[in-house]
Amino acid sequence: MDATEIIKKVRKIEIKTRGLSHQIFAGEYHSAFKGKGMSFSEVREYQFGDDIRNIDWHVTARFHHPYIKIYEEERELTVMLLIDVSGSEDFGTNTQFKQELITEMAAVLSFSAIQNNDKIGVIFFSNKVEKFIPPKKGKKHILRIIRELLDFKAEESKTNISEALRYLTNSIKKRSIAFVLSDFMDDDFDKAIKIANNKHDVIALQIADKAEYQLPKTGLVQVFNPETKHAMWIDTNNRKTRKIFENHRHTQQEKTEAVFTKAGVDKITLFTGDDYIKPLKQLFKMRTKF
Repeated sequence: MDATEIIKKVRKIEIKTRGLSHQIFAGEYHSAFKGKGMSFSEVREYQFGDDIRNIDWHVTARFHHPYIKIYEEERELTVMLLIDVSGSEDFGTNTQFKQELITEMAAVLSFSAIQNNDKIGVIFFSNKVEKFIPPKKGKKHILRIIRELLDFKAEESKTNISEALRYLTNSIKKRSIAFVLSDFMDDDFDKAIKIANNKHDVIALQIADKAEYQLPKTGLVQVFNPETKHAMWIDTNNRKTRKIFENHRHTQQEKTEAVFTKAGVDKITLFTGDDYIKPLKQLFKMRTKF
């Protein structure tokens, strides 16, 4: 992809996702992810219904009229995006690849973050940490992240989620909101995600394609695993073959869900080609209840 094409795609994604962040997600994001606490803002005259515990007695005594202290939330947070760039993300059968959906989601979350004056950083990972972009603020920083997402070429093709989570735990000292954007086609990351969630607020956004759950009937096809580089021919019209495939995927998904539940990690699944606005808003609203 040449520079001109990248700029066009960056602009296209910016227009779409920035609008969504501003019009749809800004309020939900602010409510779902709390700041560090409350800080003093100003004093004003007491009004009926105000909490008397907030009366500023020094100012009240000076002006012989009750005044109260006003506090505001300390908003600044650090948001980290852990982006899976392994080979399995280069797959999609419903208008877009998983990596394209990841890029859109990362852009939406990034613009939502900067609208709330939060910092945003990124960890690209395969079976190793491929690149780390330290948390910063500003539109220029977001556009750099989008460019990297569009043009990034991973050195490795396999997946190691534990490695990315360990890097997050060791490199980001203060508590952050950490979104993991991956298909989670990996094993043995249960311990790492539990440790990371004890220090940070980890949220799993599982990016999937419906063909990974149910084989379409398309006859004899060659299936290629981009992570292992292994290819094989299968008959997708064979009912037994489809059943074995579906059972394996179902078992794998149940195991993954159990990891999130045990670690106390919020999780939603987003499918390529589907509307992601509703499930993302539901995630934000669910978190405002706690």
